[in-house]
Amino acid sequence: MGQRQGFWLGFLAYLSWGFFPLYWPLLAPAGPVEILAHRIFWSLAAVIGLVVVARRWSYLRAVTRKQLGFIAVGALTIGMNWGMYIYGVTSGQVVETALGYFINPLVTILLGVVFLGERLRPAQWLGLAIALAAVVELTFDYGRLPWLALTLAFSFGTYGLMKKKANIGSAEGLALESAALTPLAIGYLVYLHVTGHGTFGYAGWGNALLLIGTGVITAIPLLLFGAAATRVPLITLGLLQYMVPTIQFVIGLVVFHEQMSTARWVGFGLVWLALVVITTESLVARRTGPRRVVRPEPELV
Repeated sequence: MGQRQGFWLGFLAYLSWGFFPLYWPLLAPAGPVEILAHRIFWSLAAVIGLVVVARRWSYLRAVTRKQLGFIAVGALTIGMNWGMYIYGVTSGQVVETALGYFINPLVTILLGVVFLGERLRPAQWLGLAIALAAVVELTFDYGRLPWLALTLAFSFGTYGLMKKKANIGSAEGLALESAALTPLAIGYLVYLHVTGHGTFGYAGWGNALLLIGTGVITAIPLLLFGAAATRVPLITLGLLQYMVPTIQFVIGLVVFHEQMSTARWVGFGLVWLALVVITTESLVARRTGPRRVVRPEPELV
């Protein structure tokens, strides 16, 4: 019963993250940077409320200086990830943001090799080689590096690495990360309102409530994921995470009518093939022996 409940909690968390692209355009006329600043500020408010309700202040007091260093780097990378994601969605590049989160598990594996000394098996190296071929192919199709997708993948991969190094709870970590970024967010929001360019309170109460809601939609999936992580195996969560870029990809095509050239389909197909190779190899390795398997980090967009 616990695993079944955990599965559905995880399913709801990833389903929520998958439909994020539909939320950010509702915040117009606020621009991407203003939306990011509000998301940081209201996320801090929401997660502090969660920490208070759950009475987890003792966990915050127990954080060491070394952990704070990892949290500070994590704050910068998740801020970059949020900002680039919001920019991608509001500028009509939802499909490329989805590509970034398809690539992310592969980047996470690569970071594990480089920084954690993880050793990969031949099939995993094959998956990474296929992913590299996909990036090269898409670079020729775009006429440039798919920099938005790569920035999202590497920023979130680095964030996952910092979370692993810091080794503290999701809610506490998000509270400290948001606290680290909030002075910059408040400074920018004050600047906007002083110069008459801020939208909060000037674009209607509906818009103001939606901006406040950025904190809520950040905190709720995190809670669902945290509850799921204690009830189901990590491999289940690792498979569920592919829901997020899949839903975003479909939204980009069906809702926002973004175009996909034949070459772009080939590039995405190579990424999907790489994921199939690595996921299948990990499942086989898990069943045949207690070897060390590199698992992708959970999504948090």
